[in-house]
Amino acid sequence: MFNAHRGHVPGAAPNRFNEIIDQLRAEFDAQIQRGAESDHKVNSQMQEMEMIQRAVFNLESNYSQMKKQYEEQIANLTRELEKYTGQAPHPGQGQSAGPSTAQPVPPVLHQGRDPSAHQQPSQQQPGGPSQSGSHPPPGPHNHPIHAPQPISTPQVGPQPPAQPPQQPPSNYPPAQPSSFGQNGFSGPSTQPQPQPPAPPAQSLTPRPNKDLDISRIPQTHKKEGADWFAYFNPRVPRVLDVDLVHTLEHNSVVCCVRFSHDGKYLATGCNRSAQIFDVQTGHRVTLLQDETVDRGGDLYIRSVCFSPDGYYLATGAEDRQIRVWDIKNKRIKHNFRGHEQDIYSLDFSKNGRYIASGSGDKTVRIWDMENPDRAPLAFTIEDGVTTVAISPDSRFVAAGSLDKCIRIWEIATGKFVERLEGSDRPPQPEGPDVVPEPEPPHDHNEGHRDSVYSVAFTANGTGLISGSLDKTVKMWTLSSASSQGVGQKLEPRVKTFEGHEDFVLSVAQTPDAYGPWVMSGSKDRRVQFWDPRTNQTQLMLQGHKNSVISVAPSPAGKLFATGSGDYKARIWSYDRV
Repeated sequence: MFNAHRGHVPGAAPNRFNEIIDQLRAEFDAQIQRGAESDHKVNSQMQEMEMIQRAVFNLESNYSQMKKQYEEQIANLTRELEKYTGQAPHPGQGQSAGPSTAQPVPPVLHQGRDPSAHQQPSQQQPGGPSQSGSHPPPGPHNHPIHAPQPISTPQVGPQPPAQPPQQPPSNYPPAQPSSFGQNGFSGPSTQPQPQPPAPPAQSLTPRPNKDLDISRIPQTHKKEGADWFAYFNPRVPRVLDVDLVHTLEHNSVVCCVRFSHDGKYLATGCNRSAQIFDVQTGHRVTLLQDETVDRGGDLYIRSVCFSPDGYYLATGAEDRQIRVWDIKNKRIKHNFRGHEQDIYSLDFSKNGRYIASGSGDKTVRIWDMENPDRAPLAFTIEDGVTTVAISPDSRFVAAGSLDKCIRIWEIATGKFVERLEGSDRPPQPEGPDVVPEPEPPHDHNEGHRDSVYSVAFTANGTGLISGSLDKTVKMWTLSSASSQGVGQKLEPRVKTFEGHEDFVLSVAQTPDAYGPWVMSGSKDRRVQFWDPRTNQTQLMLQGHKNSVISVAPSPAGKLFATGSGDYKARIWSYDRV
C-alpha cells in the first residue's frame, strides 16, 4: 500500500505543467493580436496625418494664389483711383510692399522743458542704462511726413501720437502753389485749407491754388513736365532753370537722400535698406541691407551719409543702431550702439573722423571712427533731437530739437557754444467761453516757434540754416562762433524765409560756386529755392505727390535730389539761365 500511495503523487505534475504552457501560449497569442491591432491603428493614424498634411498644403497653396490675385486686384484698383483723383495712393494701402503705418516722424513736441540751456557732455558706454525722460512715441515711425510715416502728416505740439508721424488726421490734400506775396510766394495760411475737389481724370499734375492765376504768370516764369511743374517768382528776375534728370523708384517711403562728396553717387534710405545710385545713369549700383535683422515689421533708415573718401556709408535706423557700411564689400565695418530711442539724423565730419548722431533719447553723440571702441561723447538736452550737422571745418556740431531750439557744441572739447531759440508765447487761458488771443505777428529776428526738424551749416561755416514745423526757414549768422571761438557770446543775426504752407522738413545750401541758394523741402510737397541776400523766393518746384522729406544738393553743383513719401527719389538739375 505504501508503494501504491507514492505512485499516485508524481502523476499530477505533468498536467499542471501543460496547463501553464497553454496559458502562456494563449497570453502570447493575445499579445500578438493586440500588437497587430496597435500596428493597424498606427498605420491608420499615419494615413490620416498624411491626409491632413495634404489638406493643409492645398489650403496654403490656395491661400497664396488667392492672396496674389487679391493683391493684383487691389493694385489695379489703386492705380485706377490714382488716375481718377490725381493723387498718389496712400502708402500701405493697396501696395503690399508699402508700409502699413504712417511715415517716419520724430516724437511729438512735449509740453514743458527744463529752462537750463544745456547739460555738460558725458562719456557714455554704448550699452549704458536707459535714461529717464521722454519715451518713444507709440508708432513705429517718425519724420513728419505724409505717408508710411502714408497719408497722415505730423501733428504739431503736444498732440497724442508721438513718434509715428506727427501727421494730420485727414488724408494729405494735393499741395498747391500759393499766391505771390511780399517775398514771392505768400506765407502759410493760418487757417486749415479745405480738401479741394478731385481734378479731372485726365490730369495727373497737381492743381495750383486758386489764388495763383497761372494764366497771368509769364511763360518765361513757369515750366511744366509730365508730372511736375515749377514756378519762378515774377517779382524778381528769373536767373535759374530747373529740370528733372532721374526718377528713382522705391518700394517704400524715401526718408533721406545724400550725395557722395564727389557728386557721382546718391544714397537713399527707405524701409529696411539703403540704396546707392549712379547719378549719371540713374541705375542702382548697391543695395545695403542687414540680413541679420528680424524680418517682421518695418525698419526705416532715417538718415544716410557718405564718408568724405566715399568708401563708407553710415546709416541710422529705428532700431537705434548706426551701421557703417564698407560699400565695396557690402559688409558692416562698425556697428555703433548706445542710443535708447530711434536715430533721426547722422552727419560725417569733413575730416572723416567723426560721426554725429541725434536721437529721440534727447542726446547728441559723437562717434570716433579712429577709435570705434571708445565710448561716444554725449550731449544731453531737454527734448528729442531731430537733426544734427557738423561744421565744414569739423570743429562744431549743431543740433535741432523738438523744444524749438538749436544748440552748438565744440567737438574737440565738448564745450557748449550757444543756444539759438525764440521767445515762448505765454500760456493762454482755456475753456468753452474763452476767446483765444490772436496769434502775435512773427518777429523775423527771433527763433523758431515750433520744433526744429532740419539744420545745415552754410558752406563757409559762418552761418546755419534751419527748418521748422512753424513753416519757416531761418538763416543764422554765426560769425562770432567761427571767428572768435568758443566762449564768446553769440549775437546771431537771423533771416527768416516765409512761403511754405506746411512743415519744413529739410533744408540745405547749394555750393557757393552755384549760388549759393538756400533750399527747403516741405510737407506741402514743394521745394523752394531762396536767395539769402534778398530773402526772396527764386522758384517753387512741385515734383512729388507726397511730402518732400529730404533735399540734398550735390557737392559737385548743378544737381540736387529729393526724397518723398510717394516712394520716389528724384534727381534734378538747376543752372543759371
